[in-house]
Amino acid sequence: MHPVTLLAIAWPARLSADLRGLFAYHFMVNAYEAGTIVAVLAALVGWFMVLRRQSFAGHTLSVVAFPGAAAATLAGVSVGLGYYGFCLGAALLIALAPRGSAAVGGFSQESAVIGTVQAFTLASGFLFVALYHGFLEGVNSLLFGTFLGITNGQVLTMLLVALGVLVTLALVGRPLLFASIDPAVAVAHGVPVRLLGAVFLVLLGLTAAATTQVTGALLVFALLVMPPATAQRLTARPALGLLVSVIVALGVIWSALAIAYYTPYPLGFWVTTLAFGLYVVAALGAGLRQRRGRRSAQRGPLQRAA
Repeated sequence: MHPVTLLAIAWPARLSADLRGLFAYHFMVNAYEAGTIVAVLAALVGWFMVLRRQSFAGHTLSVVAFPGAAAATLAGVSVGLGYYGFCLGAALLIALAPRGSAAVGGFSQESAVIGTVQAFTLASGFLFVALYHGFLEGVNSLLFGTFLGITNGQVLTMLLVALGVLVTLALVGRPLLFASIDPAVAVAHGVPVRLLGAVFLVLLGLTAAATTQVTGALLVFALLVMPPATAQRLTARPALGLLVSVIVALGVIWSALAIAYYTPYPLGFWVTTLAFGLYVVAALGAGLRQRRGRRSAQRGPLQRAA
């Protein structure tokens, strides 16, 4: 039989065996369940974060998860409690920062508070690690993520947090979109912009805490920023953008888990690499479309003149 024919016959069987092997262990089932939950959550909340230009706040909240986990380990309590407690506390602290127009320095004041929170909490995290005299096995996983050891309890907690965040986001979504696009006009129409900003930061903190448990504290950004940024490169329509963001995030996390399972390289690397690759492709495609649009606009007057 011809080698190409043999390959065509053997390849589907091998793929089927690999897929069965992927879900042969319960920890991989938990990893895919947790990955699916955080991908949807990060894609939707991250879309608003990118639109509101609060990526620095999102990065800080993801970094805060590391000292939270280290403090929980030092105190002998659940690591998840440290994740959620520290991220929520940091979100509330950032929400108290003044945020006005750029002309009066509101954004710079907020950025200063965010940077201060990030520096202090990150330094505190390394202090907690140093104070813990036992063997802190999960430092690398806290920072860079892992698909090993995700428990049923963690999956359930992520699901409950995700449901609460998404229900709240659905309730405040329309006024939050209005306040994100044009806050000055939103204030004039009676929209509580300041309150919505604080609520969104709390949702962002919960999202960062949940996502950290899969991607690690330093790589939450990969899911919070890149899929939403990719979606916003592809479409300006909010509903379609949210859908594209979810599809991209799910594709990234599902593919990254499969590749990480069959290779010796960490999950966070694959999540970041795949998400970055898709963003580059979307950015190049958007650039080509804009160039074609400019050429068409230039041809139009010339054709009419001729």
